[in-house]
Amino acid sequence: MTREGRAAWPIGALLIGYPLWWALGFGGLAVIVVAVPMTVVLWRRRPIRVPHGFGLWLLLLAGYLLSAFMLAETPAGTYGELGAGRLAGYAMRLALYVSLLVMVLYLGNLTERELPQLRLVRMLGVLFVTTVAGGLLGVFFPSFAFTAPLERVLPDWIGGNSFVQNLIHPTAAQMQKVLGHASPRPEAPFEWANAWGSNLSILLIWFVVGWWVYGDARRRAAAVVLIALAAIPVVYSLNRGLWIGLGLAAVYLMARVAGRTRLTICLAGAAGALAFTLSPLAGLVGQRIDSPHSNDIRAFTVTATVQAATESPFIGFGNTRNAMGNHRTVTTGKTQWCGECGHPPLGSDGQLWLLVITQGFVGAVLYVAFFAGAVRRHWADRSPIGLAGVLVMILVLFYMFVYDGLVTPLSLYLISFALLWRNHA
Repeated sequence: MTREGRAAWPIGALLIGYPLWWALGFGGLAVIVVAVPMTVVLWRRRPIRVPHGFGLWLLLLAGYLLSAFMLAETPAGTYGELGAGRLAGYAMRLALYVSLLVMVLYLGNLTERELPQLRLVRMLGVLFVTTVAGGLLGVFFPSFAFTAPLERVLPDWIGGNSFVQNLIHPTAAQMQKVLGHASPRPEAPFEWANAWGSNLSILLIWFVVGWWVYGDARRRAAAVVLIALAAIPVVYSLNRGLWIGLGLAAVYLMARVAGRTRLTICLAGAAGALAFTLSPLAGLVGQRIDSPHSNDIRAFTVTATVQAATESPFIGFGNTRNAMGNHRTVTTGKTQWCGECGHPPLGSDGQLWLLVITQGFVGAVLYVAFFAGAVRRHWADRSPIGLAGVLVMILVLFYMFVYDGLVTPLSLYLISFALLWRNHA
């Protein structure tokens, strides 16, 4: 490692070393760990440059601090008392928000010599390869799981919390009865199946930039093979949000590129569609589209979330709350059909709804303004990184309706934001 490149090791440790973090039990929490050396790097090179939109993120953080005063409150239609789990969830989210801010500032203040843009893009490409491998693991070995070292040392009052357990316990897949029977939805090496889907789509964008747009013949050949392999867990994920996101990405690219690039996209899309139609995967997609059982669940939790948030519209309640009942009955719990069922947590169906319940409508507006502002400022950037970064920002604004941003997705969103910022530094 050159002297100029030494300052970039924390981001390399996070992205390239992510499988190790996952195996240790840190997973998405690794950003909190690497934020420490990132802070040291920033401290040594004051004054620190900040991006446009920085004030919006600071206001988002300030609002989250204020929301702590509402942690003990119980809005109508919810139940539960202030306890260790609620406090741990709040503290973890706060640490993540602060760490992500540090990461953006760290990336934006590294010089091109210390961390070339293409190197950062290819680091994300390496994580894409890891994600595809994790997806295939979830499809072919769905029961794979183990107890991580971090899980062994945490006290039960922390490690036993369901939210924390999802973060620290490595599993290959979630078993869900989306199609009427138990089927695996890949999630390795991330915390949830939906996080896997969101992350796969974001990383695919940067993988194409690093391995196809800026790749030689060998990288391009490898890219074709890896993307073809990725199609298997993409379909088996039964993730409609991911499928729609990939469709939006294709439409965006068709609208923003021209000439030979547009022709290449059309030919690749046609070839991929034909291969998919002739494969057994097409039937699986059809079954998923015909089984929209989660729509009623989402409608219930979103409605209940908005109703609860009206009782604290400016600063929210600091953390999620459990709803009384669900979309079918006022009593809920585990059943033979669904061993993981229970009172649905409000704000669990998308980052927008999580912000509404935790930070009120003001927090949700600040979040939207932050990413929408990035789209507006960088829309004119038609470089490969500019086009890719704006596409990610658009997907962030779509995914906020269906995916939670915390934990790992928001890390990738903000790394993409930093790439846009660095492109105009």
